[in-house]
Amino acid sequence: MTDEMIAAEVCQRIEQLRLERNLTQQQVADEIGISRVSYGKLESGEAKFVNIIAALRALGQLALVEDFIPGAAFSPIELLKMKGRQRQRAAGKRGNDGADASVTSQSKDVNVGLNDELDW
Repeated sequence: MTDEMIAAEVCQRIEQLRLERNLTQQQVADEIGISRVSYGKLESGEAKFVNIIAALRALGQLALVEDFIPGAAFSPIELLKMKGRQRQRAAGKRGNDGADASVTSQSKDVNVGLNDELDW
């Protein structure tokens, strides 16, 4: 399925939830604080994700998001390794010399050596 097909399916299911509760688009739009036109776009697959979440909350189906995004659990060993250190960023893909490929290409432009540390 394409991204557009998945969005259309999710939004069609939200529409079905609304109809099962015998609510108008205006009633749900008022509940989540958006216009009826914006809610209509939500049901047609053109919504912001935050509005989809708000619609699911208003329709009493926020638990569906909980199933979609399960809590991440680290192993006790990983928690001990990370004790005192909170991960700030992903490692990214490394080149042959161990340097991050994006840093390598950027370093030529901004005169930063590979061994220099970047402050973002």
